[in-house]
Amino acid sequence: MLTAENLTLRRGGRSVVEGLTASLAPGGITAIVGPNGAGKSSLLLALAGLLEPAGGAVSLDGTALGAMTARGRAQAIGYLPQSPDIAWDVSVASLVALGRLPWRDRGSAEVEAALAALDLGALRHRPVSRLSGGERARVLLARVLSGCPRWILADEPLAALDLGHRDALVAHLKACAAAGQGVAIVLHDLALAMNHADHVLVLDEGRLVAEGPPAVALAAERITRVWGIDAAWVGEPGRRGLVTGR
Repeated sequence: MLTAENLTLRRGGRSVVEGLTASLAPGGITAIVGPNGAGKSSLLLALAGLLEPAGGAVSLDGTALGAMTARGRAQAIGYLPQSPDIAWDVSVASLVALGRLPWRDRGSAEVEAALAALDLGALRHRPVSRLSGGERARVLLARVLSGCPRWILADEPLAALDLGHRDALVAHLKACAAAGQGVAIVLHDLALAMNHADHVLVLDEGRLVAEGPPAVALAAERITRVWGIDAAWVGEPGRRGLVTGR
């Protein structure tokens, strides 16, 4: 269980998350949603142990992240930022293999599995400088997956993908969750959260204003209240679309 207890976060001298308490369970996908500036990315950073709380704490299975070694935390939690930097123009396979650094091994089988999961086999020798935006996004996520973390935390991992690769990635994340891993992703697309998440956290101005199953947390009236738009869900469960207006 990945737990935030009365969590307060500050960045640039201002509060971005205030008094948030939530528990994320492995074996499912948790979607973190909210308007721009709601504190979603900051919360994900704190859950990964990369942003020190100004108050409260984050713990993994009862152990505070701050009490874990950096290596132990990196083995347990794989984090993908929204706009990651790539320092060296290495090959795709070499970049994916960097996900094995916390384990201090090459992990050939794990690297090959990650390349296959993200449909990157044909690109394995290509320099990362010659990748498209969508290809780069898949490679960076494959780097996280190669480390076989207990938790996968990803900030907008689907944003740069075309429909086919987006659906394939969603299916893979579901498979990871079904195998017992924890998955938490920041999303702006509420339909993706409604149709594919098991649990949803809704943030607004740094506070947790709703959580629960998608149909509860993303009820149309709550979307209207938080995002300030008229909203209605159409379609059947698992294939719902959001109709919005003002």
